[in-house]
Amino acid sequence: MMLLWKIFLVFTRVSLFSWGGGPASLALMQRETTAQGWVTPPEFADAVALGNALPGPIAPQVSAFVGYKLAGVPGAVAAAGGTVLPATLLMLVMVVMFFGVKDSPAVRAMLTAVRPVVVGLLVWTAYEMAVTVFGLREPGSASVLVREWDKVLIAAAAFALLTTTKINPAFIILGAAALGFGVYR
Repeated sequence: MMLLWKIFLVFTRVSLFSWGGGPASLALMQRETTAQGWVTPPEFADAVALGNALPGPIAPQVSAFVGYKLAGVPGAVAAAGGTVLPATLLMLVMVVMFFGVKDSPAVRAMLTAVRPVVVGLLVWTAYEMAVTVFGLREPGSASVLVREWDKVLIAAAAFALLTTTKINPAFIILGAAALGFGVYR
């Protein structure tokens, strides 16, 4: 029971102290869960990949992955609950308050500064994922990119498709899964 409470509290902390929604919370979630020793960076990358392959919001999916690893279904429920419940309740309170102050110069000024931080968090998350996926912490990591050229090509193709077409990301993920099944099996 203490582990479930700890899982709930860690994911509540992640939820309440990360800005910019689910994808932006992944940076803090990775930092917290790896610092606790609950998952390794590659396991976290697997959780993000699995969460992206499924419909719905990513943060509860990734937290459920970690919670399940720690304590089965009760752990998954505690983690997802910690990710969703506190932030949802806070959001309900904030929505009511926001509509009363949304045109305030102070609120607009704060949001102007917070938005770029969210971009930075997303870039950091992408960087950490790239370091893990491409093995860039290994000695001679420049040669790792040459050795992992296929993964770099897949990432570049996904980026190109997402920025130049209106294809649904789910189809890109399904295509990558099919490619992986056919090539890496």
